[in-house]
Amino acid sequence: MVGGIRTGLAGKTRPTFALYRSARLAPAIVLLQKRGLTGTISVAPKHPHMASPELSQFRRIVVKVGSALLVDSDRGEVRASWLAALADDMARLHREGRDVLVVSSGSIALGRSRLKLPRGPLKLEESQAAAAVGQIALARIWSEVLGAHGIGAGQILVTLQDTEERRRYLNARSTIGKLLEWRAIPVINENDTVATTEIRYGDNDRLAARVATMASADLLVLLSDIDGLYDAPPKNNPNAKLIPVVESISSEIEAVAGDAESELSRGGMRTKVEAAKIATTGGTHMLIASGKIEHPLQAIANGGRCTWFLTPANPITSRKRWIAGTLEPKGTLTIDAGAVTALRAGASLLPAGVIKVEGQFARGDAVIVRGPDTSEIGRGLIAYDAEVAERIKGRSSPEVMTILGISGRSEMIHRDDLVVGG
Repeated sequence: MVGGIRTGLAGKTRPTFALYRSARLAPAIVLLQKRGLTGTISVAPKHPHMASPELSQFRRIVVKVGSALLVDSDRGEVRASWLAALADDMARLHREGRDVLVVSSGSIALGRSRLKLPRGPLKLEESQAAAAVGQIALARIWSEVLGAHGIGAGQILVTLQDTEERRRYLNARSTIGKLLEWRAIPVINENDTVATTEIRYGDNDRLAARVATMASADLLVLLSDIDGLYDAPPKNNPNAKLIPVVESISSEIEAVAGDAESELSRGGMRTKVEAAKIATTGGTHMLIASGKIEHPLQAIANGGRCTWFLTPANPITSRKRWIAGTLEPKGTLTIDAGAVTALRAGASLLPAGVIKVEGQFARGDAVIVRGPDTSEIGRGLIAYDAEVAERIKGRSSPEVMTILGISGRSEMIHRDDLVVGG
């Protein structure tokens, strides 16, 4: 570990392979410093000869599995032994206390197999209908292979809008967080039954990157039919060399990316590099490794061939910088002295500590948090609309349940969505 950040998560330090000071991050850091909201960000200088990270350094890992790996195109069936070996790897990480998430393609491929559709491109409505059949099969398959290790699987179907529209983003993030809290493995796929342009132009590489940043994952693993990024197409150039570490995605790196070649897969190296941009910008490291071998995650842990895309931050740093330095506040919460003390100790903001609500805001909007003397304590993403926040301010959790008629969320602002000044 080269750098780390102290978060409000039970006082733990989240490891990050590298948290570099860079010109790209400097304006945001200055803005945060002016607002007194940098907290305890620890920045380490860049090492001139960067070594590859190790799988053991990461706490929350997203694994993307593509259709071409999951489904045997000749038989139209799942590669059962390969998937069982991958589930073994995931179970090992799970037993070590790590959070594991899966972004799995395969619903359309499985659906067309179950429906005995002919080879060749599908029309949009045919893809949607095939996905409707395949999603049932895909969920059952993951449930069975993970269940064999005593691990529950939870299916989450998302679209591009779920990762970009703030309210839906928060709902998806909350569901993922609860599944991980229950030690289940979320299995996430694009909702191809209702997607339109996503089916024709989308890919699960970029979806996986959005999920990884949404879930504040440390690492995204893209399992592919190739073991990493090469400086030239290895199929056409026998002298092509693997690029083991990409510290930043330059125009030269983008130039070596290729396109999709498989009928079952919509992604290619180009989309993987695009995914790396999304992931690393959000503070998530990413790697591309071969999924054509059994136990691919164990191979990575053993130092197997792959390409690492490094990020200069970590997910919590990036997210809190975004909250404090980018979003325009839509309202203000004034809290009592006890709540101020609790927030500075790393707690979430509960309704009981709020004494005044100002502004017109919706769930997911940024708000300013002020102490009883009106000094700014921090900024965060509010969990309730302004009208509801007004109704439940100053109330205990049981009272909130009575007022809303449902159990609802216990926090007005969750500590993961809150940046507190030093």
